Amino acid sequence: MHGRVDLRFTDAAGLGEALDGAQALFLWDFFSTAVQDAWAHCDGLEWIHVAAAGVDSLLFDELRDSDVMVTNARGTFDRPIAEFVLASILAHAKRLHESRRLQEEQEWRHRETRSLAGSRAMVIGTGAIGREIARLLRAVGMEVRGVGRTAREDDPDFGTVVASSDLAGEVGWCDHLVNAAPLTAATTGLINADVLAAMTTTAHLVNIGRGATVVESDLVQALQHDVISGASLDVFEVEPLPSDSPLWTAPGAVISAHMSGDVVGWRDTLARQFVDNAQRWLDGEPLVNVVDKQLGYVPRQA
Repeated sequence: MHGRVDLRFTDAAGLGEALDGAQALFLWDFFSTAVQDAWAHCDGLEWIHVAAAGVDSLLFDELRDSDVMVTNARGTFDRPIAEFVLASILAHAKRLHESRRLQEEQEWRHRETRSLAGSRAMVIGTGAIGREIARLLRAVGMEVRGVGRTAREDDPDFGTVVASSDLAGEVGWCDHLVNAAPLTAATTGLINADVLAAMTTTAHLVNIGRGATVVESDLVQALQHDVISGASLDVFEVEPLPSDSPLWTAPGAVISAHMSGDVVGWRDTLARQFVDNAQRWLDGEPLVNVVDKQLGYVPRQA
C-alpha cells in the first residue's frame, strides 16, 4: 500500500478533524463511540474496519442507514476463544480453581471431579466463533447443540440448533452453557433469571460474548442461591469490572479481563488482516468480513 494512501493517526479527541476528506477508517479501539460524535465529518467515508469481532459499540442509526461499509475481524479470534472456552470448562469440571484455593490454605482434601466425555454443552451463537467452539468441544467427547435465531436440524457443526426465543425451555439439557453471541437487540439480556432457573443446579455458564447478554443481577442471585454451580466470565456490562461488583465474590464465579481471544501476537494478526482488506479495497476487489449492519454481524453465507 506504500504510496497509495495518505495515512492519518488520531485519538478519539481528534477523530473529527482526521475524518475530513477520509474514505476509510481503521477503528483500533473497538469500544470507542467516537465515530458517532464525529459523524458530521464522515461525508466522504466509504468503509470502516473494526479490530474486533463484535461491532455493537460502533453501530448507530445514522451509520446503519448510510452507504458506509463495515467490516470486522472475523476469523482472528475463533481458535483462541474456543481454546479459552475449553480451558474454562475443564477447570470447572476438574475443580482446578478449588484446588488452587486449597493449596493456598495448605489443605489436603480429596474430591471427585466430572468427566467431559459425554457431557453436554449448548453454544449460543452459531457464527464462526461458536462453530469453532463446537468443533473443539466435540473433539474431547462432548455433545454439543447450538442456539441461534431460528431452530433447525442437521447443522454441519451443531447438529441441532434451538431458537434463542426457546432458550429457557431447552437449557435444562446442558451441563455447560456457552455464550458466544454478538450483542444485538435480540441477545441483550438473553440470559436472565428465567433461563438461569431452567438450568440444572450443577450447570456452568461461560460468557465470552458480550456482558450485556447476561442480566448480571440475576446471575449474582443464581450463584448466591446455588441455582447453578458456577460461571466463567470474561465480559461484563461495565469494563473494567467495578471493584464493588458483587460478581467478584459471588460463589463459583471466575473472572477474567476480556482476554479470551488475546493470544500472543494478536495485535499483529489484526493489523495484517486490515492491510489485506485494505489492499482489496484499493484494488477495487470485494472486501471480506462485511457486516450486515441491520443484523449486527457477518452473516454466515458471507
